[in-house]
Amino acid sequence: MNKIFFETIKAVNGKIYHLEYHQKRYEKTLNDFSIKIKYDLRNFIDPPKDGVYRCRLVYDITKSPHTICVTYHEYKKRDINLLRIINCNDIDYGYKYESRKELNDLFELRDKCDDILIIRDDLVTDTTIANIAFWDDGKWITPRKPLLMGVTRARLLDDGKIFEADIYAEDIKNFTKVALLNAMIDFDIIMQNKKDIFC
Repeated sequence: MNKIFFETIKAVNGKIYHLEYHQKRYEKTLNDFSIKIKYDLRNFIDPPKDGVYRCRLVYDITKSPHTICVTYHEYKKRDINLLRIINCNDIDYGYKYESRKELNDLFELRDKCDDILIIRDDLVTDTTIANIAFWDDGKWITPRKPLLMGVTRARLLDDGKIFEADIYAEDIKNFTKVALLNAMIDFDIIMQNKKDIFC
């Protein structure tokens, strides 16, 4: 089993965003794998003071005590305008594993689309880089069973800005707005009308 994990943390002009949610997920992962030693992630992050950066924090629990390595990458948002729907019932990405082979293999099936939307057991889950939300009857709903419990998803649920629901593949055509959620893009509405972005 893969035991190397990572967090993607947003930093803008030296300011670190929502670290408490990354800390919580990091600690939950360690608890799930019975790792007792935990670190304060603030002590490992010192981003550049100018620009938007993706802080990639990798922690390896194959070593005792586990190690943490942080690298900084200038961030440029990837445009996503078309999503290809891909069915895959056996994918498992319940932790933020450093190895993304399953996701990368599915991503290669996107054809001319920008990313994919993964359907598992007839339920909508995630894209390869983000959780997803749909506008439904005056509120934003997000899949109750995503592939990964994202930190932005958790924060927006806590704030009452999105709500969980089972979303079936056949429901997709009924929604008029779609948003992607992750630590770098926050809450990014990619469809604001009935234009079909799914292929």
